[in-house]
Amino acid sequence: MPLYSYRCQGCDTTFETLVTSASPAACPACGGDQLERLISLPAPEGKSAGLAQRARAQATREGHLSNFGRPSRRS
Repeated sequence: MPLYSYRCQGCDTTFETLVTSASPAACPACGGDQLERLISLPAPEGKSAGLAQRARAQATREGHLSNFGRPSRRS
């Protein structure tokens, strides 16, 4: 399910929501359906590598090594 950012044209609230084809998006503040889909900002440069490194370190500490290649496995 994709995550989209919207701005409600009724109350000017900006929010993000997961959208499925079965349930249309609605404003969490006023319940309105007059929404403008916004362009999402990309992840800041350098943040993705740090997040992946922290996730690998946590997985190693917890013993969940099956999701990572051999370079990530440290004893």
